[in-house]
Amino acid sequence: MKLKLYLLVLCLLPLGLLAQTNIKVLDAESREPVAFVTVKVDTKKAITANENGELTVDLSEPSNLLFSHIAFEEQSVLVPASGEIIVFLVRGENALTEVLVSSFESERPLLEQAAGIARVSESDLYRFNETSIVQAFNTKPGIRIEERAPASYRVSIRGSSLRSPFGVRNVKVYWNGMPFTAPDGTTPLNIMDLSNIQNTEIIKGPAGSIYGAGNGGVISFTSKETVDENRIGADLSVGAFGLVRYRLGIDQKLENGGLSVSYAKQKSDGYRDHTVMDREVLQVTGYFQPSKKQKLTTQILYSDLFYELPGALNATQLAENPRQARPGSAAQNASINQKSMYGTLSHDYRFNHNLDNKTSIYINTTDFENPFNLDYKKETQFGYGGRTSFTYDDIWSNIPVRLIGGGEYQFSKTSAQNFGNNGGQIDTIRFGDELLTSTAFLFQQLEAELSDRFLMTIGLSENFSSFNIARNIDMINGVPSNAKRTFDPVIVPRVALSAKLNNNAALHASISSGFSPPTIDEVRTNEGSINLDLEAEKGVNYELGYRSSFNKGRVNVDGSVFYFKLDETITTFVNEQGVVLFRNAGATNQKGIELMVDYALVRKQMSFVQEVKVTHSFTGHYFKFEDFVKGDNDYSGNDLTGVAPHTLVNQLDIKTKPGFYLNFTHQYVDDIPLNDANTVFQESYHLMNSRAGWRGDVGKAFDLELYFGVQNLTNASYSLGNDLNPFGGRYYQPAAIRNFYGGIKVGLKY
Repeated sequence: MKLKLYLLVLCLLPLGLLAQTNIKVLDAESREPVAFVTVKVDTKKAITANENGELTVDLSEPSNLLFSHIAFEEQSVLVPASGEIIVFLVRGENALTEVLVSSFESERPLLEQAAGIARVSESDLYRFNETSIVQAFNTKPGIRIEERAPASYRVSIRGSSLRSPFGVRNVKVYWNGMPFTAPDGTTPLNIMDLSNIQNTEIIKGPAGSIYGAGNGGVISFTSKETVDENRIGADLSVGAFGLVRYRLGIDQKLENGGLSVSYAKQKSDGYRDHTVMDREVLQVTGYFQPSKKQKLTTQILYSDLFYELPGALNATQLAENPRQARPGSAAQNASINQKSMYGTLSHDYRFNHNLDNKTSIYINTTDFENPFNLDYKKETQFGYGGRTSFTYDDIWSNIPVRLIGGGEYQFSKTSAQNFGNNGGQIDTIRFGDELLTSTAFLFQQLEAELSDRFLMTIGLSENFSSFNIARNIDMINGVPSNAKRTFDPVIVPRVALSAKLNNNAALHASISSGFSPPTIDEVRTNEGSINLDLEAEKGVNYELGYRSSFNKGRVNVDGSVFYFKLDETITTFVNEQGVVLFRNAGATNQKGIELMVDYALVRKQMSFVQEVKVTHSFTGHYFKFEDFVKGDNDYSGNDLTGVAPHTLVNQLDIKTKPGFYLNFTHQYVDDIPLNDANTVFQESYHLMNSRAGWRGDVGKAFDLELYFGVQNLTNASYSLGNDLNPFGGRYYQPAAIRNFYGGIKVGLKY
């Protein structure tokens, strides 16, 4: 009898070890129950809450459970082995009230930010082929990234690319809080792989009060900010025109931080002749938290990039064969070969609940080689710099205030030589320069919450910049020379006000100044001339905007109107030898309207189709030359070169409970003037892209994604960036016809 009783107790013992935990899930904002939340108890078992947000789980010990819902952010919660617990879920980034942005050095909900700000999330990037940022950025109003050949980027925010025949200028770029734009004003955006970017914030229009030079605005990239799990990942994608991209990555948690390593390789033959592209990018990041008050992040980014330059075609060549390269480009091996290394260190320190500081420093080296149709350039650059920002929160006379202050400094030294190009090989040297560039600014900002509804911001920066061109070899004039320019200090103010109409809607207004000095590449051109008379652009932007969310984030509206008056506008022209030169074009008037609306047609956690979301984005840019007379030509009143007056983007996103998804994008771009005289235009076009796939968990520790996509679905004839004001009518840089791609992603948690 005793033996039977012993065996019965032994059999029931495992059941006694399991205890019940009652869980109730609530909306963190409204405190209302969240129905049908999916709770993953372990890697194989999932339970669904009832319509009142209630469920019961059996646990043998305290466990981390994963709570997910289509309308809320996924959250991991430590749940006790018995008793009752309430779990609060935060609404996902479907609602503007829940979107946090750090623009102007102040983390606040997007609803409260008094500026034109666009966000490009990781999910936005993965709606398209994962080879570039172009298509994702071009879905946002007021923003256009051009790619005339694979990896040949040009960024236009509210028409800011007018002075950029190639490369990224007049826009300030940051990466993980670090200045990524060189002190000469150029940005090597193409050295990064998509895996180096997780989220992006874009300030549209001048933001010099806290970010320095650049009338176009600010792009702030962030990569993964921490390691929260041990994971090995591998991606592979293939596509038309010889496209192959693969990535290997590993995340390793440490006792007080983590280590992340990512290697990506991308190669393609390109749609046109002479458009081969080959890039390798390695990123190593260390995350450390020595104490609760501080955090250290260190990174190494190495990029080896090569791409060929096909050149632009005239109308006759375009009609004959849009895939051909400009005559001479292949024979002269027109291309870019660039090796870059960035080393960074960031330190966040919280002195107390009122005061914190973030300081970042970097060093970088670049080897740049550029054979072109007309010459052959070689440059070696070394640079360093840093940024520090203090934030102090307090209450003055019952008014919450936030004070932000800091500074930024950058320096670069470049050894640059220009040679003749003999069949793609270096010929006789023409001139050799040593270039020194420095830029610095101090910034201060006051934010005052005048009431529960009104937030006022006043910002100011003091800017200093200079460059020195020491021409040690001059085979043209025969005499070495020195050219130096120190720009007068520039004070850049900004005043902004945000007014909440209710908890889900707000108005904002701002007046901000901007300036942008000429870069060394604009002063020192390829044929050897040095134009010290080129003046800095200066302007004032007036903006009024409205943001709101309705129906618990199912409908969101973000719109703004602006007027930007720019003086001493820098534009490009080409001489008879085909060399791009620069000039000040007087004043421009830039009036615009930008609007984005998204709404969820379906959002049901338990249905097969969980979400159907539609997004519309409209850009109306009515930019004119106000006073632009050159010789016998009067361009006053003409449309601003390179800017489409109207752009419309429509997006459809479908998510299903089993993990299948579909993304569809339609983009309409209006006629674009390609010269200052407005006599040549790129015709309007409709561009359609689509991607479909499946993502989910497989087995105990694997996650998997399979996808397939098509670009230029209707086989439209278009360009992602033509040449402006070229010599010989070489305007056209045709983009690829309809093409397909596909890929696989595998992750292992260990």
